[in-house]
Amino acid sequence: MRIAGLYAVTPDVDDTALLVAKVVAAISGGATLVQYRHKSADASRRLEQARALASACSGRALFIVNDDASLAHAVGADGVHVGEHDGAVAAARAIVGTNRIVGVSCYNELARATRLAADGADYLAFGSFYASSVKPSARRAAPSLLQDARSFRLPLVAIGGITAANAGALVDAGADAVAVISDLFDHDEPAAVTRAAAAIAAVFHSPRLSPGSP
Repeated sequence: MRIAGLYAVTPDVDDTALLVAKVVAAISGGATLVQYRHKSADASRRLEQARALASACSGRALFIVNDDASLAHAVGADGVHVGEHDGAVAAARAIVGTNRIVGVSCYNELARATRLAADGADYLAFGSFYASSVKPSARRAAPSLLQDARSFRLPLVAIGGITAANAGALVDAGADAVAVISDLFDHDEPAAVTRAAAAIAAVFHSPRLSPGSP
């Protein structure tokens, strides 16, 4: 599977069965990538949830683990996503293997993207592009950054406050994928998650105006 489309990032949910149900619902609605992210869970719960999600995503969506290359390797994930405090690309690659994905957070920094692309990152994530309830103090990035980053010739992921209403602007600017938490998972019922996912995924299939079009 390509790194493109709706990239579902999990919220902090302790109920593993509910988390899996919501992720399956997101995939049913069109999510092509899933990132397991639970900052407050202990190691035992993270292992339990990552295993369950790896199984749920198998053959249906790429499964990425946030921050923890060892956990990604332990559950047979498709890859790991690392931020600025999570170690180097080479260190993550040594753990997950050469055939797995190592994605990186570049925030609003082209210089960081340049360095990490040279280090062998498989995709570059930029943001926050909009105000985010998950990370209200996150550094903000302008959509034009995505246009500049096309020169890296790597998949580009946009993140931060993305909704079905504003995702199109980021796709137009050059995003291959949009990473979404709140607009996707802030629903009690899995059926509502599926509808939210479908609305976001539709952005990638809608006719888009090329730059300069009337």
